[in-house]
Amino acid sequence: MKPRRIVDEMDSYVPGRSQDEIAQEFNLKKDEIIKLGSNENPWGPSPKAMEAIKKEIPSINRYPESQLKELVSEMARYSGVEDSQVIVGGDGADEIIDVLAKTFIDEGDEFIVPLPSYMYYEYLLQQYGARPVYAKWDLDKNELDVDSIFETIGERTKMIFLCSPNNPTGTLIQKDVLADIASKNPDILVVVDEAYFEYSEVTNKDLINEFNNIFIIRTMSKVLGLAGMRIGYGLACSEIIEYMHRIKPVFSLTRLSFVAALNTFRDTEYIEESIRKGIESRQYLYDELSKIDSLNVFPSKSNFMLIGIRDTGFTASQLALELMKRGIIVRDCTSFKGLDEYWIRISICTLDEDKKFIDIIKEVLS
Repeated sequence: MKPRRIVDEMDSYVPGRSQDEIAQEFNLKKDEIIKLGSNENPWGPSPKAMEAIKKEIPSINRYPESQLKELVSEMARYSGVEDSQVIVGGDGADEIIDVLAKTFIDEGDEFIVPLPSYMYYEYLLQQYGARPVYAKWDLDKNELDVDSIFETIGERTKMIFLCSPNNPTGTLIQKDVLADIASKNPDILVVVDEAYFEYSEVTNKDLINEFNNIFIIRTMSKVLGLAGMRIGYGLACSEIIEYMHRIKPVFSLTRLSFVAALNTFRDTEYIEESIRKGIESRQYLYDELSKIDSLNVFPSKSNFMLIGIRDTGFTASQLALELMKRGIIVRDCTSFKGLDEYWIRISICTLDEDKKFIDIIKEVLS
């Protein structure tokens, strides 16, 4: 049985290595492995979310709520928008991107991704027959090459994906740049990925009231500590949200995910503490790694940072292997389009884990 042509031609998405894989391969204890490869919240979920999950377990024989009105209202309150400007996704931000594609993409359409950036955009939209066109980030200046965006726009361009802070560079895109791109291209959807906006303390959500062609993606997998529950959401003008609801699966959010999300948004103290500790960890890692002459450490506004390792004598796969042997997982960025084999990405951990990582990478590079 042959799959669809596009499926046959697609490359698989390459995720980071798991703790279970590393523990088995290198004969390590799973609970001693430090995971710096997946941009998660290392301090765990909200206690209020965990308590709500326990109380909801007896009800998992029942279908979840389909309208999600209570959660939508909490997301709108948290985001400072109207309820009608919010859509909830049950597979993290990935479902939001998938529903965007189902709603707006026709076969043969094009979408723009500046490289390097989050490659799952490409993975999802190609399934619907869309073709990626690549703009670029200026790695020397650590900023978006805005001219390259305008140069790649064509007659079939349907979407432009702009991640801010960008994954993996940690770079912010200025609000006036986003507004300029949207205003000059009213028939193109400008998709702004704000998965990490809390760490940057910058949001572009006000633009959805100004432009009906801006869509903002968000997730509960980072600051909000619910990566394992798979909850994402999107912000846009009410018209876009209404179109997407025609396509979106009705029961994509589980009962446990629903109560976890609801109670996390209501736990203001947890959210503020997650942001504070995340920024503290990021600054510590940047300060300590910048002292190592062979590393090119990018300043970041997210919970991760990109590191050039060309002067270390290692490729990314070689360095990642040496670190894995010692119980440290980092992201080998060799598979990222727009980067070569001399880049890794690390994410924040607890300060104790950060210090252990710094000691080990110094040992490996010495």
